[in-house]
Amino acid sequence: MPVPVARGVHRRGLLRDEVYRSIRQAIITGELGPGEQLRDTQLEDWLGVSRTPIREALLRLERDGLVSAQPGRRTTVAAEDPERVAQARDVAATLHELAVRTAAERLTDADLTQMDTANDRLRQALETHDAPGAVAADEAFHAVVVGRARNPVLQETLDQVVALLRRTEHLHFGSMTGTASPDQHDQILAALRDGDAEEAARLTRLNWAGLGEG
Repeated sequence: MPVPVARGVHRRGLLRDEVYRSIRQAIITGELGPGEQLRDTQLEDWLGVSRTPIREALLRLERDGLVSAQPGRRTTVAAEDPERVAQARDVAATLHELAVRTAAERLTDADLTQMDTANDRLRQALETHDAPGAVAADEAFHAVVVGRARNPVLQETLDQVVALLRRTEHLHFGSMTGTASPDQHDQILAALRDGDAEEAARLTRLNWAGLGEG
């Protein structure tokens, strides 16, 4: 599929991180699909920036496993790598388990209500086969805990690792086991409300261990 048709969407005050996030989001959602060639000139036109921040973003995306570069030849959206997705899932499960264990005692009633609301949105999105809505709701659910963990290194690492899993969700939405996630989230919330951080952490690990599996 072609590069998105909107032009100059970042002409004002674009930061290199915004270029990275814009291209990454297009890859995660499948707007830029596996094997798609990423041409500097098209990306410049789309994002309204010079080549330098684009090349920096593509290098970061290559490290993330989302872009494949052949020096002097072509840069493309990386094909799915089941082994790398499985590795990312293991890391994400472990880090989210740590986040819950760290954040549990800091979570407020308002935080838990926010997680409940996100989970309701997730359940509804799954019922209506709304892939973007489901992914966004799941992210919102877990973001509450990650934020309360107050560990920027953990948050940055998760941001990189989870991108591979989110792309898999988008590309294979409807054939995956994510329909069980809202019930798993309910169990996590019940453990948190009971003050059982270890059980909540264990359940969170199990929840993430199944993410991205068909």
